[in-house]
Amino acid sequence: MTSLRPKPPVPVPTATYRLQLQPGFPFAAAAAAVPRLAALGVSHLHLSPVLEAVPGSTHGYDVVDHSRVRGELGGEAGLRALSARAREHGLGLVLDLVPNHMAASPRHNRQLRDVLREGPAAAHAHWFDIDWEAGGGRVLLPVLGGPLGGELDQLHVEGEELRYHEHRFPLRPGTSGLPLPELLDAQWYRLGWWRLARTELNYRRFFTIAELIGIRVEDPGVFAATHAKVLELLADGVADGLRIDHPDGLADPAGYLARLDEASGGRWTVVEKILADGERLPGDWRVAGTTGYDALRHLDGVLTDPAGARELAARFREFAAPAPDLGGDFAATARRAAHEVLGHDLAAETARLTRDCVRLCARDPRLRDHAPWALATALHELLVRVPVYRPYTGGDPASVLTAEAAAEAAAAFEVAEEAGAVEAVRGLLLGEFGGGGGTGGGAEGAGEGDGRAGEGAGGDAGADRVGDGRAEVAAFAARFAQTASALRAKSVEDRAFYRYVPLLSADEVGGEPGAPALGPEDFHAYCARLQRDWPLTGTVLSTHDTKRSADVRAAISVLAQCPGRWAELLGELTALTARTGVPAPDHLVAWAGWQTALGLGVPEVDRLREALLKHVREAGLRTTWTEPDAAYEAAVADFVAAGPGGPAGKALAEFGAGLRPYVEAQILAAALLQLTMPGVPDLYQGTEYPYRALVDPDNRAPLGEGPVAEEAGELPALKRELTVAALQLRRRRPEVFGAGGSYAPLAARGPAAGHCLAFTRGGAVLSAVTRLPLRLAEAGGWGGTVLELPPGRWRDVCAPQVRHEGRLPVAELFAKRPFALLEQEEPGREEPGL
Repeated sequence: MTSLRPKPPVPVPTATYRLQLQPGFPFAAAAAAVPRLAALGVSHLHLSPVLEAVPGSTHGYDVVDHSRVRGELGGEAGLRALSARAREHGLGLVLDLVPNHMAASPRHNRQLRDVLREGPAAAHAHWFDIDWEAGGGRVLLPVLGGPLGGELDQLHVEGEELRYHEHRFPLRPGTSGLPLPELLDAQWYRLGWWRLARTELNYRRFFTIAELIGIRVEDPGVFAATHAKVLELLADGVADGLRIDHPDGLADPAGYLARLDEASGGRWTVVEKILADGERLPGDWRVAGTTGYDALRHLDGVLTDPAGARELAARFREFAAPAPDLGGDFAATARRAAHEVLGHDLAAETARLTRDCVRLCARDPRLRDHAPWALATALHELLVRVPVYRPYTGGDPASVLTAEAAAEAAAAFEVAEEAGAVEAVRGLLLGEFGGGGGTGGGAEGAGEGDGRAGEGAGGDAGADRVGDGRAEVAAFAARFAQTASALRAKSVEDRAFYRYVPLLSADEVGGEPGAPALGPEDFHAYCARLQRDWPLTGTVLSTHDTKRSADVRAAISVLAQCPGRWAELLGELTALTARTGVPAPDHLVAWAGWQTALGLGVPEVDRLREALLKHVREAGLRTTWTEPDAAYEAAVADFVAAGPGGPAGKALAEFGAGLRPYVEAQILAAALLQLTMPGVPDLYQGTEYPYRALVDPDNRAPLGEGPVAEEAGELPALKRELTVAALQLRRRRPEVFGAGGSYAPLAARGPAAGHCLAFTRGGAVLSAVTRLPLRLAEAGGWGGTVLELPPGRWRDVCAPQVRHEGRLPVAELFAKRPFALLEQEEPGREEPGL
């Protein structure tokens, strides 16, 4: 479905540059960088969240006050000064907006403080997604370092506050003079051991992070209050566009985006929506597109060797011998991880879904007599079979919650008759039941039902009860969808990706590690679809959330072109570390650790150790964040120091040096493809140069302090030259790259045709890159492969004195560089220099 595109005169970026703002890099530092960033050719600076956050926050996603610009960054005056400075250099601003949650910090969050003091009747109680009934009228705050009995001596009252270390909690009026045990019981909140969050939390959180509390932005009043300042900044021309964080956490993403589009006047807006393989962005979302993880998947995929990736997976299974569901097979690994996360990490969320489901089934005679455990099992088995991040009521939910998935879920029941709970749950989710008997409703009814509609009433009262019932069913379906989103993020991205590791470059946000490679025809089809449906969508290669920067992934992805050589090297490295007496604690760590070291490219032991420790904690096989195994983690750290950081690291460095020309070709190919494919490219800070960053916090350092790689040779100059050339071309020729442009594949001919990936934009710009360069070299090079250029003379944008036309040997096209960016000459058009 064709998207709703921004309407003139709304500014639309030609390219954005992401800056990670933090107290160590405030608005003033960003303003100082404006001249050199403008010189790159981007049109907008893309800022991380700018609203008031928890003091000291290095990311800003823990918002505490939507009405103020963050003081630690320079406040509103600093932001407006940055905007003015940017405008002087022809740049606009794009703001990162967090509508799903706030920091659960009553010390800093005044709305939450009001709710904790006044309870469900508080003026701001409707802001937060709290299940008061489940908590016996109180909200659990899991902040204690241990069970309450052992922490009592750390609790004390000062004035109208209860204090616990750095935490401050408001007291219910009239309770400050009570003895401590009575005072604790008299509050609208319950202080609890942090471990209780897993099973007893009664507010919606961001994924599994209890420090972030979900807000009900679907409420018009909450929307107005939380968006007033940002809308003011847009109206005043301080900013031009928006990035929306985690829309899948919202009760009604489509409704929210429609309201935002209306309120903002149709500003360019992209959403951080992760699309599964084959999934499409809902056509009724009033946005320009996604932030670009789907583009990342296609960019990485087309530059990955499919046959080599399959062989590498086989070599991994031979080396590490994992069970199929513990890293041997991706689908099985992801399914097992989903079961684990639902039963452990998201136990509180599944418990709430079960309570809601039990109540809804009790109201409808057709759904009664399903035991709570059976409904819980049905919910669990359906959730683990959701193939995307979440279903949407605007589409066809039956295409996500399929009959086949229901049949598989039913098979989990030992007694066939009890499996009817699956169809009961699925029927509720598909809107087949609701209102005490009758067909169900959709998302438009996802309001607050009272849950007490009776039976047998007629007239308007009966209609009201039916409406309330439908609203409750819709709210249940929305909560199921929200839980599905959290489940996929935690089970796939944050667990399965760390267990299934044949090719680490494929274990990326939005990626499909089980099928990491794509053919050129798949890439071209995707680009054509973007140009047709979402021509102003975002595209990315590196972000603050990617597990490895694009250049690290490029280095690792070359291994799919030499799987046998990698396996042989692993054997040698394993033998070397064994002789030192400090081998990897298991073969999975060895495989992942050596690939990570190869991708990083430099023996920086501290960075590698922290990344690998995070890897094994997320994998959760031998140690976790909450139940760490100190001895195992020490063995991992020792391996890093003695392996990649020791004599064996020299053997890896020699291997990497032999791959360097092919890695550089991969890096440059990915950069040019992203910068010239359909969509609006977003450059992460520092990536105009070689940038080798690992998982956060390694990739969150301020601009100028991050891991910009000290690469030898021509790569730094080449990458920047390519970046500047493409960005300035985009800015100079918006009609070629924008919504009115076009995309057309261009096929080479000859023995190495599959190694040349080329396309034209608007018939006036041509991009061509070398694909799978190591395989190409092993096959003897380009031979007689040619590329037929479209009619006319074509100027090399990176070497303006060079012209091409007609049938061109690809070896000649790539004689100086493994890529080409050409612009068709037009009579009378002034040709700029670089």
